[in-house]
Amino acid sequence: MFWQSGAGPREKLITFGAETLSDCELLAIFLHTGVRGVNVLELAERLITHFGSIYEILAADYSTLASFHGMGAAKFAQLSAVTELSQRRYACQLARENALLNPLVTRQYLQNLLSHREREVFLVLFLDNQHRVIRHEEMFAGTISRVEIHPREIVREAMKVNAAALILAHNHPSGKAEPSFADRRVTEQIIKACQLLDIRVLDHFVIGGGETVSFAERGWI
Repeated sequence: MFWQSGAGPREKLITFGAETLSDCELLAIFLHTGVRGVNVLELAERLITHFGSIYEILAADYSTLASFHGMGAAKFAQLSAVTELSQRRYACQLARENALLNPLVTRQYLQNLLSHREREVFLVLFLDNQHRVIRHEEMFAGTISRVEIHPREIVREAMKVNAAALILAHNHPSGKAEPSFADRRVTEQIIKACQLLDIRVLDHFVIGGGETVSFAERGWI
């Protein structure tokens, strides 16, 4: 690895760009230090091996992460701040840009918001007439496998913020993003309710552990 030749991840990032770093090297930058007998890169490598991926590390709660040797409150705070900073970056970008013209940012934003949730959450992005995000709202929450949706409440909230369009999203805590028949049926109900007030439903994203399914890409909207 690059760091073994004498240059660390930060030097590699500055010289060649962040995209050239491995998951281990990126994680090491945010961990900042290792522990006695284990340097920061070794700690990062052990974390990824133990949890399986960067995603699982960032999704872990404090008690889970702190149970791993070398991880405490300071490192948990650093990683939590990274996740929150990423969410706010995408939120700022969506507030300035047409969400339809930058679907990758929309996906990443929704993944950050929903993929780590242990219970099913139904979220709505309310958009203006230029398809920029006005706000997002977690409208409904439920059990691990079920959430009850009320289209009229979504329409009511859209009217409050003068939304011209919506993007729907919900997570599957099972990790499998494939939409169910119930997902498709409730989407149709929401579309019909919104049509009465000339509010467009642009897409419905189903978020799994590491994947996202778009209704619009499937041709269902």
